[in-house]
Parts: sequence; structure tokens; C-alpha cells
Amino acid sequence: MKKDDFRFVHRLRVRWSEVDMQQIVFNAHYAMYMDTAICDYWRHLALPYEDTMHALNGDIFLKKTSVEFHASARYDDALDIGLRCARVGRSSMVFEAGVFLGGQWLVQGEMIYVFANPQTHTSLPVPDPLRHCLEAYERGEPITRLQCGDWAQLEPLASPLRQAVFVQEQGIDPALEWDPADAQCVHAVLCNHLGVAVATGRLLPSENGVAKIGRMAVLRRLRETGLGRQVLLALVAQATARGDREVLLHAQRSAEGFYHRLGFVAQGEPFEEAGIAHVAMTLKL
Repeated sequence: MKKDDFRFVHRLRVRWSEVDMQQIVFNAHYAMYMDTAICDYWRHLALPYEDTMHALNGDIFLKKTSVEFHASARYDDALDIGLRCARVGRSSMVFEAGVFLGGQWLVQGEMIYVFANPQTHTSLPVPDPLRHCLEAYERGEPITRLQCGDWAQLEPLASPLRQAVFVQEQGIDPALEWDPADAQCVHAVLCNHLGVAVATGRLLPSENGVAKIGRMAVLRRLRETGLGRQVLLALVAQATARGDREVLLHAQRSAEGFYHRLGFVAQGEPFEEAGIAHVAMTLKL
């Protein structure tokens, strides 16, 4: 087993509380490492676990875990947990795991989950959308679909996401969130395999060759998985295609690092907008 065998790899560091009297990781913690990795696996597939299971009218229950040890990890080791869905049966899903320290293979594991009714715990067939998502990901296919279009086309997808992020999560007044500019913008929406919008943004009409991007939103549980980057780059590509020379946006201070890593540069002093600290940032095209 090699780390390259896995498309998905989760990085974690061994904590002091996880080593035993022999100064090596206590064996039971490897099952916890695999469980931690599978939580991140769902995020990596753009499937927020709780919302996804609710939409599928079921839940996933662990039936069996097996672990085989080859070598030990120690305090402060940075471990890579590789995880893959090896098989989807009628109601079961088999996941294989590998724990690696650099290129050294330490542990292998297997977890068998059953899709079931959350009230009765009786098994149910794995829903086709979930089956197709798992199988497509392991084949190396994209796990999201990007759409760019006008508000009339994309409002049903973008509106619930913006409501969840800006109004419900950040407490922005709905009167400030919705404006007539939506009808004039190019919108980008990223959807997962279930057709649920997980990231969105909009591109306003040019003003003297300057494009403005706004309403960037990513579902809270799926942040830091690259979804916002896909939307932002799609909007920048739209601005480039129509001949804009610069992109401007008002970044929330909490997201300033995200935009900086993609080439945006802060301009001027921070300011408050809709009760939230922002800073203007630009990107030359």
C-alpha cells in the first residue's frame, strides 16, 4: 500500500494525549484517525454530512472496523491518512485506509458502513446519487459542476446559499443582501453531485475597464476545500474574456488571506460594510 494509491489524503499531527506509556500512539487512536479522515472525506466531496444525509432520508452507521499494524507513530509525527471508497454494495460502503509517515506505511484499516433508516436503524439501499458520487470521485472525476449565467437562470441555486451565509450566519439585513444589481450581473454557482449549490459569487458590469466581484459565499461546513477558489477564478475569467483590465472586490477581513493567495492586493484602509470589517483588494488582468 502506497500513499499514491489514494486520491484523498488527510493530514494530522499526533498529540501528546494520544501516546501510551511506550511513547507510541495507543492502538485505539488509529481508529479515531480513520474516523477523522472520513469526516474530511465527505467535505472533500462537497457533501456537508448532516445536510446530505437529511436530503437522502437516511444516515450511515459503522458496522465494522479492522486495523492492521506495521509500524508505530510517535508524538508530534505528521501523519497522512489515505482513504478511499473501495466498494459500494446494496446497502454497504467499504472504505480502505492507510496511515503514512512520509513514505513509510504504518497502518492499514478497513471500515464498513451501512446506509440505514436513522430511526429504526434498518438497512436501506444506498441512494443512487450517493453511489454515483462516490464512484465518480474514486474514478478521478470532478466532484462539482460550475455554472455561469444570469440571475433569472441561477437565482434558484444561488439565493438559498446566500441566504444561509449572509443573512442567517453573518446576520446581514436582508434588505442589504438583495439588490437590483443581481439582474445585471454574471453569476457563478458551484453545485455538488446532489445538485446543491455549495459556492457562489457575482460579477458586476464593467466601469471604465474595472470589474467588481461580490457576494462570494461558500457553505460554512465546506470552506477551505477549494470551492471558493473555483468560483473566484471563473468570475475572473469572465472579466478577462470581456476585456476588463482590473478586478476589484471588497473582502471581508477574515477572508483577506484567501484573496491575497490568489494574487489580490489590499488597497487603502479597512472599512465597515453591512456591519462587517472589509478591505478593498484589486487584481490586475
